[in-house]
Amino acid sequence: MSEEITYKPGKQPHPKETRRIFRNIDREGYNPSIECFMADGGYETLKKAIKMAPADIINEVKKSGLRGRGGAGFPTGVKWTFIPRGNTKPVYLVCNCDESEPGTFKDRFVVHQDPHQLIEGMIIACYAVQAHYAVIYMREEFPEGAKIVKQALKEAEEHNFLGKDILGTGYDLKIILHRGAGAYICGEETGLINSIEGVRPYPRIKPPFFPAAIGLWGCPTIVNNVESLCQVRQVMMRGSEAYAAEGAQRSPGTRIIGVSGDVKRPGYYEIISGSLTYGELLYDICGGPRVGRKFKAIIPGGASAKVMRCDEVLKGRNADGSVREMSVFDIPLDLDSIAQHGSMSGSGGVIVMDDTRSMPKMLNNLNRFFAWESCGQCSPCREGNPWMLKLSTRIVNGEAAPEDVDLLKSVADNICGRTVCAFGEACSWPTQAFTTKFREEFLALTKPINALKPHSSEAAEARKFLTRED
Repeated sequence: MSEEITYKPGKQPHPKETRRIFRNIDREGYNPSIECFMADGGYETLKKAIKMAPADIINEVKKSGLRGRGGAGFPTGVKWTFIPRGNTKPVYLVCNCDESEPGTFKDRFVVHQDPHQLIEGMIIACYAVQAHYAVIYMREEFPEGAKIVKQALKEAEEHNFLGKDILGTGYDLKIILHRGAGAYICGEETGLINSIEGVRPYPRIKPPFFPAAIGLWGCPTIVNNVESLCQVRQVMMRGSEAYAAEGAQRSPGTRIIGVSGDVKRPGYYEIISGSLTYGELLYDICGGPRVGRKFKAIIPGGASAKVMRCDEVLKGRNADGSVREMSVFDIPLDLDSIAQHGSMSGSGGVIVMDDTRSMPKMLNNLNRFFAWESCGQCSPCREGNPWMLKLSTRIVNGEAAPEDVDLLKSVADNICGRTVCAFGEACSWPTQAFTTKFREEFLALTKPINALKPHSSEAAEARKFLTRED
């Protein structure tokens, strides 16, 4: 293929983008076939990596500073070293392609348009940890992506990049596609593992046992997401030093940001980590708010990240240690900076809300999602999420009393930190943040008189009984 890259009309990268993982996404003349991928240098990195010692690949990934792009941001190479020393059990690798976080939509572009990039990264990762069996776990809502990945796996095997004696090295590897039922909880790595095993996807208690020690079928299992495995390929292609030198010191490399909501140009953008601020992303790349509107709030890392007010004054530190005032637009786009101000970059899904949006309605929409998606294993989450939905619905319908706002936050507070997995925190954080940062909007929809009114048919009947009303 030609070295000169052109993109489909309307899909050209912004000058401030640096496309590496998304180099071939919406590219003119490009398709998901292995021929197209190999003509563009595909699998050459695998040919180089598979001649290295597995430990050397792990060290390269560790030295690169690569951190997972699924949300937690854990160092990828370090995770690979958690496989117990002297292990005699099979090692498995699982690619998390569940991508069910509202506001996140980056992984599907890879599986739809450039699946061999993912497969090459997976093979390198599998060889590094000496896994001979791997699984791509894909949510049921990606039917077209499943067809494309199955075909890509078949092509890779036909070219001896998968299967027996890969490239004459004696290394064997089988990768299968496993389709989940479309449950948000399967984005949690141990819930995902249970789903593969064919049981209810309840997250497992950890510690003491993380998947790298006891995972799929009781064996050491490494779980990485789609973008992380694609980044492994970039590390081995460019070298750990070059990779580590680019971007934020503690989170180098590029990041794929998915922007949705009230901006002129929503979509996907790949940038060098820490090279831009949220302001540059939303105003320069995304074109700013809609005509006549202004930004009101952003959720910086998918639905579970805490909302940030666009007009709040934050405290930042200069290079000399002095304190300065700043806004959310001044925060760099890396894995850590937003956490210093009470939210998280998470999965890279930025949800933007302008001044036409009702914050109680936004929260109610999120609560509806979380109430539906709770797996039900833990009572705080199982009972708390429907109660948060009931209370936020009561508020948006104008049926709540002022004290219901505090009650709503109290329910969230009593979920957080009391569940087996992080879903409890994920579902409680939006309520905690929305009711705190936009308290005045919630209170404006309440009336003191509502405290005296029943909120259900059962409560109405009970009231009749207690008061002897006809």
